Amino acid sequence: QVQLLESGGGSVQAGGSLRLSCAASGYTGRYYYMGWFRQAPGKEREAVAVLYTLSRSEFYADSVKGRFTISQDNAKNTLYLQMNSLKPEDTAMYYCASGTVNMVARGYPALDDRRFNYWGQGTQVTVSS
Repeated sequence: QVQLLESGGGSVQAGGSLRLSCAASGYTGRYYYMGWFRQAPGKEREAVAVLYTLSRSEFYADSVKGRFTISQDNAKNTLYLQMNSLKPEDTAMYYCASGTVNMVARGYPALDDRRFNYWGQGTQVTVSS
């Protein structure tokens, strides 16, 4: 059973930076997809950044392009999200997700959450103005 444990959230002023970490455990197979999603109060969950591990392709929501970077340390089974130039609108609960089934044949859009079958509990990020 895949377990995903996020850390690194917190409170920061606008313009600041945070790095989120997601430690994956409990699974020895391949993670085809790793990603970060977020949900703000009263809003739907949205994709932030997604990594396709086979191709090493990265996809970002337009709202975070140029400010956030997704990366992975395979040796540590850990996913990261470096968040720079944070804005108050980045305030949300951030969730790590993994996909253990190759969904390439489904033709989903790049940031579609249907690729992901395991989710972490989330870590809160609060950005004050």
